[in-house]
Amino acid sequence: MDQGWATAGLPSLLFLLLCYGNPLLIPSQVVTRQVTVTHGTSSQATTSSQTTTHKATASQTSAQSPNLVTDEAEARKFVEEYDRTSQVVWNEYAEANWNYNTNITRETSSVLLQKNMQIANYTLQYGTQARRFDVSHFQNTTIKRILKKVQDLERAALPAQELEEYNKILLDMETTYSVATVCHTNGSCLQLEPDLTNVMATSRKYEELLWAWKGWRDKAGRTILQFYPKYVEFINKAARLNGYVDAGDSWRSMYEMPSLEQDLERLFQQLQPLYLNLHAYVRRALHRHYGAQHINLEGPIPAHLLGNMWAQTWSNIYDLVVPFPSATLMDTTEAMLKQGWTPRRMFKEADDFFTSLGLLPVPPEFWNKSMLEKPTDGREVVCHASAWDFYNGKDFRIKQCTTVNLEDLVVAHHEMGHIQYFMQYKDLPVALRDGANPGFHEAIGDVLALSVSTPKHLHSLNLLSSEGDSFENNINFLMKMALEKIAFIPFSYLVDQWRWRVFDGSITKENYNQEWWSLRLKYQGLCPPVPRTQGDFDPGAKFHIPSSVPYIRYFVSFIIQFQFHEALCQVAGHTGPLHKCDIYQSKEAGQRLAAAMKLGFSQPWPEAMQLITGQPNMSASAMLSYFKPLLDWLRAENELHGEKLGWPQYNWTPNSARSEGPLRDSGRVSFLGLDLEPQQARVGQWLLLFLGIALLVATLGLSQRLFSIRHHSLRQPHHGPQFGSEVELRHS
Repeated sequence: MDQGWATAGLPSLLFLLLCYGNPLLIPSQVVTRQVTVTHGTSSQATTSSQTTTHKATASQTSAQSPNLVTDEAEARKFVEEYDRTSQVVWNEYAEANWNYNTNITRETSSVLLQKNMQIANYTLQYGTQARRFDVSHFQNTTIKRILKKVQDLERAALPAQELEEYNKILLDMETTYSVATVCHTNGSCLQLEPDLTNVMATSRKYEELLWAWKGWRDKAGRTILQFYPKYVEFINKAARLNGYVDAGDSWRSMYEMPSLEQDLERLFQQLQPLYLNLHAYVRRALHRHYGAQHINLEGPIPAHLLGNMWAQTWSNIYDLVVPFPSATLMDTTEAMLKQGWTPRRMFKEADDFFTSLGLLPVPPEFWNKSMLEKPTDGREVVCHASAWDFYNGKDFRIKQCTTVNLEDLVVAHHEMGHIQYFMQYKDLPVALRDGANPGFHEAIGDVLALSVSTPKHLHSLNLLSSEGDSFENNINFLMKMALEKIAFIPFSYLVDQWRWRVFDGSITKENYNQEWWSLRLKYQGLCPPVPRTQGDFDPGAKFHIPSSVPYIRYFVSFIIQFQFHEALCQVAGHTGPLHKCDIYQSKEAGQRLAAAMKLGFSQPWPEAMQLITGQPNMSASAMLSYFKPLLDWLRAENELHGEKLGWPQYNWTPNSARSEGPLRDSGRVSFLGLDLEPQQARVGQWLLLFLGIALLVATLGLSQRLFSIRHHSLRQPHHGPQFGSEVELRHS
C-alpha cells in the first residue's frame, strides 16, 4: 500500500492534501505543497553527520534586533488577522489545486501556478510581519506556537523569479508522473492506475512483470530526472533562507525531536528480525514458483516479483506465500464484486465505522464534491489517493481512483481518517490545523483499518463465510497483514534516508540511482531485475519523489498505529490476542481518538500520544506483540528449511539483469549499445543507411578519380619527380 500524505507545514501545507499512498502515495497537491507552508517550529533535528543549525526566529535574534515587538496584545491582533485572512486565501488555493488534480489541462495548470505565486506572496507578507515579534516573554503558548509557525516562509523565501521556476518544476514533475503511459509494440498503452498496478498485482509471468516494471521507470523516472537536480537546488535554498541547514533539516523539524534520526533507527532495528524472517520465507516461496534461474535463496529478491510497482507492500502475492492453503477463507475481493459493492459503498462503510465510535459523520458536501472513482470522460487526473481540507469548516473531499477490492477498502478507511482529523480540529486557528506530527495524520485511518481487516469484522460485512479461528487461520491472517505492514517498514524508512542524503549533498546527481539501489539492497534485500544506469532515475517512479512529499511520516505512522490500536483495544474491553481486536462500536475508543485529534498541532505530539496511549513515546512493542505468533511460526519454518536470514550473496543478479539482449515487448530497444524508444531506433537506422550510401558513393568517386589520375600520369613523359597526383589526392 502506498501511503499518501498529510500535508505539512502551515497546517501541513496548510491544506493538508493527505494521501494514501502507501504511503503510499503521492500527496498530490504537492505541486505547490512546499510553496508556502510553514514546516514545523524552531526545534531542529540533529543528524549523525552534522549538527543542525537552529532557525533564526524572532526570539533568537532579539539581541541583535532591538526594534522587535514585545507587545503580546499586538501579537494577538496580528494572529487573529492572519487566521481570518488565511482561511480565504487557502480556500481559493485548495480549489485551484483540486481543479488541476481532477482535470489536468494547460488552463488548470496555469491557474494553479498563478495561485502558487499568490499564496507565496501572502506567506511572505505575513511571515515577514510575524518575524517582527519577540515571543520569548509571551505568556500565551498558543500565540507563540502560531507565530513560530508563520515565521517560516518556506519556499516563499525564494526570490520571485526562482520561486516561479521552482513552482513550474514541481508542476512539470507531477504532471509527467500523472500522465505517463507504457505502450505495447501493438500501440495499446497502459496508465499506472489502474492498468499497470493491476498487472503488477495479478500477473505471475516473469517477463510480463518485467515489462511493466521497466516500462514505468523508463517513462516516468527517466523523464523526471531532467528536473530533479534543479528542484534540489531550489528546495535547499529555500530551507537555508529559513534558517535550516538543508531541506532534510527542515522536514525533520516538523517532529520537534532533536533525536529523531536516532529514535527512528532504534525502532527500525527492533523490527528488523521480523522483516528478515518474512523476507527469507517469501524468498523461498518465490523460488518455488519462479525457479532457481530467477531466485537465489541466499541473495536479494528481484524487485518486480512482489505484487507492487515499488515492492513496498507484498500483500498481492499472498496466494504464492500463504502458509496453509487448505485453511484459506473466501476471497474478500471476489465477495465484494459478487455482492455489487461500489466505490461509494466502500466509503459509506468507512464513514459508518467512524460514526459507530461516536465520531463525526462526513458532511453532505463530501459526497457531492469528492472524486471517488477515476473519471470515464477522458480527463487526465492525479490518481494518487488524497484527502483535502478546504478551510471553511464544511468542505472536505477525497480524490481516489477507487477499485472494488479489499486493498482499496482499507485505503478508503485510511483517507477517511484524514477527513475525520480535519473535522475534529476545524475550529482551531488555521496555523494549528494539522496533525500532532505528520505520522499522526497518517495513522488515524489505519488504526480503524486494523479492525476492519480482521476476519471478525469482514464476516460482519458478509465478506467472509466464517471468522475462521483455527491456528492455521490465524497464521494465514497474520501473514496477510505482515505482507502489508512489515514489508513496508524498510521501504518507508529508506525513501527519506535517500532524500536527506541528496539534500545534504552526500548523494550527487551522478549517483542518484546507484545510491537508491544501494539503500534498497541494504534495507529491503531487493535488487533491480534489469541493469540500471546513471540515465535511470528509479526514485522518480515513486509518486512522493516528484511530488516532494516527505515519506518518513509513513514509517512513523506504521509504528504508532499499533500503539494506538493496542491502547484503544484495552479501553474497548478487548481480551485475547491483539490481532483479533475489533473496536467497532466502542464509544470509549472513539472518545480517546477524538480528544487527541481535537488538539491538532496546538501541543507537542507527545501530549496527543499521552491522551491515546497513556505514555508519551513512540515504541515498536505493540507491533511486535501483534505479530508475535507469526514471528514464532516464521522462525520455526525458516529453521526447518535451513533458511539463511539476510542476503549474503548480495551481488547476485537474476538472469534478466545479466542479459545483454533487448527486453521483449518492453517498448524500448537496444541500438548500438543504447536503450532507445522504437521510433528513435528507426531514425537511427535510416540515418546509418543514408551515411552508408553516402560513404559508398564517395568511395566510388574517389576510386574513379584515382584511376583517372593514374592513367593520366602513365601517359606523361617523366622529366623528374611528379607530385601532381599527391596534390590532387589531398584536395579530393
